[in-house]
Amino acid sequence: MRNYSCVRTRIYYLTEMNQNQTKIRIKDIAELAGVSEGTVDRVLHNRGEVSAKSREQVEKVLTEINYSPNLIARSLASKKMYRFVCLIPEHSSADYWAKVEHGFDMAAAEYLHYNIVLEKRYFNQFDASTFSAVCAEISESLPDAVLMAPIFRDETLQFAQGLKARNIPFSFIDSMIEEAGFLTYYGQNSFQSGYVAARLLLQDLPADSKVIFLRTMRKGAVSNQTLARKSGFLQYIEDHGLQSLELINVEMNDKDEAANLKTLTEVFEQHENIRAAISFNSKVYRLAMHLQALEHSDVRLIGYDLLDENVKYLQQGVVSFLIAQRPDKQAYLTVRDLCTELIFKQKVNRVNYMPIDILMKENIEDYLHFSE
Repeated sequence: MRNYSCVRTRIYYLTEMNQNQTKIRIKDIAELAGVSEGTVDRVLHNRGEVSAKSREQVEKVLTEINYSPNLIARSLASKKMYRFVCLIPEHSSADYWAKVEHGFDMAAAEYLHYNIVLEKRYFNQFDASTFSAVCAEISESLPDAVLMAPIFRDETLQFAQGLKARNIPFSFIDSMIEEAGFLTYYGQNSFQSGYVAARLLLQDLPADSKVIFLRTMRKGAVSNQTLARKSGFLQYIEDHGLQSLELINVEMNDKDEAANLKTLTEVFEQHENIRAAISFNSKVYRLAMHLQALEHSDVRLIGYDLLDENVKYLQQGVVSFLIAQRPDKQAYLTVRDLCTELIFKQKVNRVNYMPIDILMKENIEDYLHFSE
């Protein structure tokens, strides 16, 4: 039950803010109305579908706080066009990054009336040189802001230095490089998600167990996200005195599944007592597929992200756990915050950790079918 005393106090506070020309955030209105920020935005601009009940709740709050959307009016009156460049890996429609791109597309449609143009650029996530080449092109084009996945650490820091020299703000999604000087970050606490993954995977394993560490071959540095997750995983091992566990590093080819099957066959021939495995990227289904083919489905397996193939093996019980991180929301909220900071001149939170969603066979259906 809502505490209406607190709600009334909050409305009174926002009313005073509005009368004093202080900036009221759409987020504040959404909290009071008990709806999403997108719903408030659609009501304010009289566009898109909004249920009668939600519209009534929002309009009631707007009336009570005597809301006057001066900031929105000023942004619409401005003739300036804002060009945001989104830099993400090349991908297929079934990949993790397709969900990130979907979030960008939602934001592009939502904020089109603020004179925002989202330009998407792509690089090969397994080749750092392609990332650097695209970064150089983006820098020269002088965008108003950049949103990127900092997969390659050193190359990202070099790119960030150039953007700062040109006074171009940038935000991170998916993973974070603390010292880079970014405006905002939306994504999981990568280190902590690795720590959680270790707890899920390693609890109750016999002391003589062996664990497969899976990663994908890359030209250049290992993924920044992978390094952070692996670091959290290893910290759990240290904190809980599990150093007797043997970790087997296995590299897989992103293009050659026959070679991957051969590699795993050899691993199982050379090692006994392999009881667990983890993939720190979004393609745990490849490991699940080969474990099933080799009749090693008894190996406890954990991976990341709700790709359809990952979910299929989770439902079959081959994958024990998936850790999800809401990639579409990461992308959408990053665009929203750039608009808030650059157009509305309101300060935003710098680091915004997404929930670490732990999914298993028993709860995946409800998670997949829930809609806000």
